[in-house]
Amino acid sequence: MVKVFAPAKINLTLHITGQRDDGYHELDSLVTFATVGDELWLVEAGINSLTVEGPEAAGVPADMNNLAMKSAQFAGAGRQAAITLTKHLPASSGIGGGSADAAAAWRGMLALGPEGEAQAETQFAMPEILYETQARALVALGADVPMCVISRPLRARGIGEKITLVDLPQVACVLVNPRVPVATPPVFKALEKKDNPPMPEDLPTFADASALIDWLAGQRNDLQGPALSIAPVIGKVLARLAECPGAGLVRMSGSGATCFALFAEIDDAKAAAQAIRDDRPDWWVAGCILGDMFQKSLPVV
Repeated sequence: MVKVFAPAKINLTLHITGQRDDGYHELDSLVTFATVGDELWLVEAGINSLTVEGPEAAGVPADMNNLAMKSAQFAGAGRQAAITLTKHLPASSGIGGGSADAAAAWRGMLALGPEGEAQAETQFAMPEILYETQARALVALGADVPMCVISRPLRARGIGEKITLVDLPQVACVLVNPRVPVATPPVFKALEKKDNPPMPEDLPTFADASALIDWLAGQRNDLQGPALSIAPVIGKVLARLAECPGAGLVRMSGSGATCFALFAEIDDAKAAAQAIRDDRPDWWVAGCILGDMFQKSLPVV
């Protein structure tokens, strides 16, 4: 059996800088990963199969409409697996749940079988090598899948496939989703200006979480406004997070509807998460740490 963690992907910034002739949008995004995520278990079997369970399993497909199944098919190299996916991340929520699951299935399939441990030692030693050797298939699965395979703080450009690793300090975070799924295509359609400025070419060096939070305040998520027009409840989430003592930055992740607040002090983040859980038991709330999750996401054989 192979166990793989699929960390949530958080877009700290999301600048939409253009649109290609094929309809895909160009972006410039600072991305990091969370200590909260889904879990996959893989066991060799005669045929690929997927079972979805866990607190956020409702409505998640267990067939080839699930990116984890497509990923297992791509990465199997003749092997098949019975996969159990435990969903902790809400679906269609802007934190890369499906892409993270696909990346975890990819890593799990590569580590499966008698040669799995040796393969893991070589292929997973450097995430850049893993990405470069599998780039075409990873992008075919989805623009967010390559960055989820790496699961390290990074800058993503192009349609998300042009990846540069960056050094970011760990930062305490509270994630909140109002349990309103927001589909990505309508959000992009509602975006009026699609040639917005990118982030600065050279990113600064961040001494600590406070420095990162201060710098992020001058950046954007260009999809936040369009998502608000589609799902106004996002505004209530942002307002509730902004009320939390110690919240240094409040923003939406991806195309929504999950929003986050960043905190310089972990105790403030813990208190905020508990307060929102008490106030809004109907919302999904997770306190976490954002940072480098590559080691945590490696398959356990």
